[in-house]
Amino acid sequence: IAAARLIHDGRADFLMKGSIMTDVLLRGVLDQRANLRNGGLMSHLMLLQVPGYPKLLGLTDGAMCPHPDLEQKRKIVENAVGFFHRIGYERPAVAALCAAENINPRMPETLEAAELVNMSRDGRLKGCYVEGPISYDLAMMPEIGKRKGYHSPYAGNFDLFLAPEITAGNSLFKCIVYTAGGKSAGLILGCKVPIVLTSRGSSAEEKYYSLALGAGCCK
Repeated sequence: IAAARLIHDGRADFLMKGSIMTDVLLRGVLDQRANLRNGGLMSHLMLLQVPGYPKLLGLTDGAMCPHPDLEQKRKIVENAVGFFHRIGYERPAVAALCAAENINPRMPETLEAAELVNMSRDGRLKGCYVEGPISYDLAMMPEIGKRKGYHSPYAGNFDLFLAPEITAGNSLFKCIVYTAGGKSAGLILGCKVPIVLTSRGSSAEEKYYSLALGAGCCK
């Protein structure tokens, strides 16, 4: 509450998690006295520097929304796309990740991915290009698409990955950082100000990058 008061008094621009549990921070953010909610869905965005990938890659949501439904996924994408717009992207390309590129009624995430594509085409989801369902290998490696007969204009060049649910998003982030040697920065979107969120075990470098990410979101 004290930190929120600094925001409202104009003495701070955004929040950052310190050496506390995430649920403790979120309880304060959600407290009505903090007055930090804007009525939207809160979601997490990770920006990753992936070895061998030509540019920074966004990943959402691997920390906030456990099992988002279609409407929540739309809002998650809107939060992330809004951030990309603020840092200079005109129309970020979004890959709605699934285990396969085919629509399968027994895999609801593939149906939701296809509907997000429709939303981006008919204007219900503005300011971005959405492709899906698409598997990770097809999104990352154009040559894999050639072998499988799948053409994607953004293969190997997507700006943002939408995870089907939190476990997939969290696991993908940790694989990239802890196994592949990637670098990361993360924050929570969907409030009146960005909230920088890193693990208590994060390196000084990751915390520094996350602060820069929060500052960019305030532009």
